[in-house]
Amino acid sequence: MEAAQTNLLVTLTGPDRPGVTSQLFSALAGHQLSVTDIEQVVIRGRLVLGVLLTSEGDPDLITVRRVVRALAANLGMEVKITGGSGDPPRRRGALHVTVMGSPLMPAAIAAIAGQIAASGANIDRIDRLANQPVTCIEMEVSGADPDALRVALARESAEQGVDVAVQGGGLLRRAMRLIVMDVDSTLIAGETINLLAAKAGCAEEVAKVTASAMRGDLEFAASLHERVAMLAGLPESAIEEVWQDLQFAPGARTLIRTLRRLGYRCGIVSGGFTQFTDRLTSELGIDYAAANTLEIARGKLTGRLTGPVIDRAGKAAALRRFAADAGIPLSQTVAVGDGANDLAMIAAAGLGVAFNAKQVVRDVADTSISVPYLDTMLYVLGMSRDEVEAAGEVDVSQATS
Repeated sequence: MEAAQTNLLVTLTGPDRPGVTSQLFSALAGHQLSVTDIEQVVIRGRLVLGVLLTSEGDPDLITVRRVVRALAANLGMEVKITGGSGDPPRRRGALHVTVMGSPLMPAAIAAIAGQIAASGANIDRIDRLANQPVTCIEMEVSGADPDALRVALARESAEQGVDVAVQGGGLLRRAMRLIVMDVDSTLIAGETINLLAAKAGCAEEVAKVTASAMRGDLEFAASLHERVAMLAGLPESAIEEVWQDLQFAPGARTLIRTLRRLGYRCGIVSGGFTQFTDRLTSELGIDYAAANTLEIARGKLTGRLTGPVIDRAGKAAALRRFAADAGIPLSQTVAVGDGANDLAMIAAAGLGVAFNAKQVVRDVADTSISVPYLDTMLYVLGMSRDEVEAAGEVDVSQATS
C-alpha cells in the first residue's frame, strides 16, 4: 500500500529583511520534506512568503511546526501553518489579466475580481506593474475559459472606465517577437493628411472625410484618393513643415527602444505617406515600413498617389510580409491601431491592440488601451515600469561609457 502524501502550507508574514527565505529553508532542511510550490511578494516593505511542502509517509509534523514557529518568533513575524493529505489542486490553465487605470479605483478591482469569481476561476497571484503615469496590476488567473472571460471583462472594462487585457499565459506570451503599429493617431498625434490639408486650405473638408474613413463609414482607398486630390498644387515644402510639427505619442520612443533592446522587430504601416514613414523609420530605428506615396512633380503635389494603396487589406498583407521576412509566425506578432483600416491587421496578428481607437476597432481587438501613453503596451506584454526604467538606465550608461 502506498504511503499517504502529506501537504504542509507555511505562510510567513512580517517586515521584509535580508535572509528570511534562507533561514526558513535552512530550518526545514533537516526534515524529509520536498518543496512543491513557493511564492513570495513584498508590499511596501512587508513580506508574504508562502511555501507548500510535501512528504511521503508520516513526517514529524509536530517538530516541523515547532521549528517554524520558533523561527517566526525570532524574526518578529507571524506564521500560519496548515496541513492536509492528497495532491495539491492542479491549475486548469493560466491566464494573465492586466488592468490599467488612471486612477485605478477599488470599485474597478472589485468588479473585475467579481467577474473572475463568477466565471468559476481563481486569482492565484496579483502583481503591480506600474504606478505612474497609470496604475497597472496583473492577475494570474486559473480555471477560466479565456474567450468567455474576455467578453465578461470587456463589458466590465467599459463600465468601470479601465483597460483590461486577457491573454494566455506560458510560453506563447513570452514568444511575441514582432510588433507592427499604425502611424497616424497611434505612433504620432494627429493625421498627417489633415495637417497637409491645413497647409492647402482644405482642412475641414479633409478632416471630415478622414473621420468617416477611420470609423469605417467610407471605403478607405476611395476616400484616400478623394482627400489626396484636394492637396493638388501644394508645395513640396509643406511636407517638411508638417514633419517639423509632428508630435510623437507619449511613450512612443520608450516603447520602441525597449522592445528593440529585448530583441523585438518593429514595423509601421500607414494609410499616410512614405514621405513621413521613411523619416520615422530612420529616426526610430524601425525595421519595416509600408505606406502610400504622394506623387510630386516640379516641386508640387499632383493630387495623386504612386504605387498600390495601403488600405485595410494592404496593412494585413504588410504584417504578413514583415513576419515572413523576420521568420516569425503570425501567432508571435502584435498589431496596434486605432482606425477601421487597421481591422484586418489586428485580426491577423497573434495579439491585436486597439489604441485610443474607434469603437469598431475596440469591438474586435483582443485588448484596448484608452490612456494616451503608447508605452503602456509594455505592461500588456508583461513588463513592469521598473524593468522599463532599468533598461533605459542601461542604455544611458552604455551611451556615456
